Amino acid sequence: MTTEAPAAPPEKEKAKEEKEESFLGLFLHNLWSANTVTVTILSIFLALVIGAVLIVVSDSAVLSTFSYFTARPSDALTGSWDLISRAYADLFKGAIFDPAAIQALFNGTGDWKTALNPLSETLTYAAPLVFTGLSVALAFRGGLFNIGGQGQAVIGCITAGVAGFAIGLPAGLHLVVALAAGLIGGALWGFLPGLLKARTGAHEVITTIMLNYTATLFLGWLILQNGIRDPERTDAISKTVDSSAILPAMPAPLRVHLGIVLAVIVTAGVAWLINRSSFGFELRAVGVNQNAAKTAGMSVAKTYTMLMVVAGGLAGLGGAVQVLGTADKLTGQVAGNIGFDGLLVALLGRNKPWGTLFAAILYGALRAGGNLMQVDVGISLELVTVLQALIVIFIAAPALVKAIFQLRDARSARLGTSMAKGW
Repeated sequence: MTTEAPAAPPEKEKAKEEKEESFLGLFLHNLWSANTVTVTILSIFLALVIGAVLIVVSDSAVLSTFSYFTARPSDALTGSWDLISRAYADLFKGAIFDPAAIQALFNGTGDWKTALNPLSETLTYAAPLVFTGLSVALAFRGGLFNIGGQGQAVIGCITAGVAGFAIGLPAGLHLVVALAAGLIGGALWGFLPGLLKARTGAHEVITTIMLNYTATLFLGWLILQNGIRDPERTDAISKTVDSSAILPAMPAPLRVHLGIVLAVIVTAGVAWLINRSSFGFELRAVGVNQNAAKTAGMSVAKTYTMLMVVAGGLAGLGGAVQVLGTADKLTGQVAGNIGFDGLLVALLGRNKPWGTLFAAILYGALRAGGNLMQVDVGISLELVTVLQALIVIFIAAPALVKAIFQLRDARSARLGTSMAKGW
């Protein structure tokens, strides 16, 4: 004789259903609230909308159709839609993948290198930005504005590049030494403003700006010196980094290299440093209230100094990845703007390590897709820079996004509050 399990009381079943409905309702309610995820997505959307307007305005042929818009509006609307859709389609094809290349790969008429090339370009551009973005984000969490990521990255390029062609070491070891040289160079360059901040109270914004200029001018002088300049060249360019110090990369024409893997590992390390280590606790405490931290027995001066050393080391590692993974030689523009772009990446990532990683990938995608957009449609690459700036402007002004889309206050409910804390 079998006995059936007693059914759950109706009151419990009803309470369980009400709990599930309340959670679902709370989630849907806060989906359209001013939390970090929603504001970020809507900021990107707004930037793309304004970018679409600029694309139309920049094309004289399409713009001319608006002169007779009232007589034949279909010409202006069709021309605008075709231009915008082509431009953003190229942005996607150049950054993620080209559907035609994927179809050719499965049909046997294409190859995997062509199919993966857009993603390769995105990750190649993103790799150094992860390091410079983490440098800025880490300093922000400690209450410092490290605007000197550009100079620290330049010094990282110099020390890593010189170690790459001036020191003869076996493969593997040579790469480690060159990366370490870039990290140490950036750390030393970050140590200077950190020490000045700790000892004299000199504002880090002023000192790091001056050190940016100093690093750039030092690079320009160095690549003209004997022993550094390529003897077979008359222009300002250094010797080529030895192959034993180059970051391993995918087969040509793919350019993505080991630097992106290193970027993910370092991101995880920075996240642990901030959230799990005693140093991370101290820097967060100092960043929130340095007077309270000092009262609690923490050394604010020591924290500032160590914070800038670590931040400088991260930016220097970004410079090392740039020269050992992409450039392979020193020039006056070897670092590009990776330090200044790191400021925007950190802001876009809300000064969170993983948010910074995703923001760097987004910036890399915009850069890679912008190249194809420029070649295929004729859209200026500067427009991509405008898109980047607009995204940051909207993210930096969440109240504006909230007002435009009539978002609810994320603090009005528990779920919204947790989502508003960031990535």
